[in-house]
Amino acid sequence: MTKNLLVINVLAFLATYVLQRSGIDLNALLGLHFFKASNFHVYQFLTYMFLHGGFTHILFNMFALWMFGSVIERVWGPKKFLFYYIVCGVGAGIMQEMVQYVNYVVQGLAAYEYVNMGGAQISMDSYINMWTTIGASGAVYGILLAFGMIFPNERLFIIPFPFPIKAKWLIVGYIAIELFSALSGPGDGVAHMAHLGGMLFGFLLIRYWQRHPDSSQRFGRSYGQEFFDNMRRRYEDRQRRQQRPDMHAEQSRRRETDEEYNQRQRQNQEEIDAILDKIRKSGYDSLTKEEKQKLFDQRRPS
Repeated sequence: MTKNLLVINVLAFLATYVLQRSGIDLNALLGLHFFKASNFHVYQFLTYMFLHGGFTHILFNMFALWMFGSVIERVWGPKKFLFYYIVCGVGAGIMQEMVQYVNYVVQGLAAYEYVNMGGAQISMDSYINMWTTIGASGAVYGILLAFGMIFPNERLFIIPFPFPIKAKWLIVGYIAIELFSALSGPGDGVAHMAHLGGMLFGFLLIRYWQRHPDSSQRFGRSYGQEFFDNMRRRYEDRQRRQQRPDMHAEQSRRRETDEEYNQRQRQNQEEIDAILDKIRKSGYDSLTKEEKQKLFDQRRPS
């Protein structure tokens, strides 16, 4: 999934420049506009995160996605990883819309029909249509947060520091820098609050999964898969009844209670957490064959 996201972003970046020569501006069509602007569409909450404004912009975002996203995907599996990525990207867009609305209200722009820009007078709708956000930064910052929460004590070498930094302190540093930049005032053309929004939505989603492990473990389960699983269980139950007819009545009465199911899920989650802790301390190669199989079964859609 990380590789697919990289390919989609690069293709969209190339398409932006190719179509621009034909007079088609993908940023204007698919970038996230202010919701009061005439060019705003709901689908832009999804499409904006696959567009970038320049080579440096896409280079840093894709490098971070490849470096940290591939690790998170191995832990969570592709479906859960993609869902998290999209939620962080959409959350970053929602945060950016909120910030733009605050600016819109504070500046009292609703009372004006025209705005003077560079000696020229343009309509208010044209002006707010310029408030366009593009980039995968919000989703990428959510991935950085996930890495810091899953591997808080992992040491990383980050330029320009000549010494390793623990992932949890790196994330704290990023939050502080983005918050300071956002409060310092606009002007650098970077949506700092969108970055923080991606991290905020990522944090809330991870906390929800931690408090509801059943929903996390069942993530990605399709109705078709559930149907075939039920068919398989019925067949196995029928085979067991045929082999042990004297136990048929007792087995028909015996069903797993909610408490037993929750206890089994908690025990399973504790085993997975212990394996992840072992990876953080000693690396993946330190796992036994049984532990690797357990982690593989956890990542596989159930």
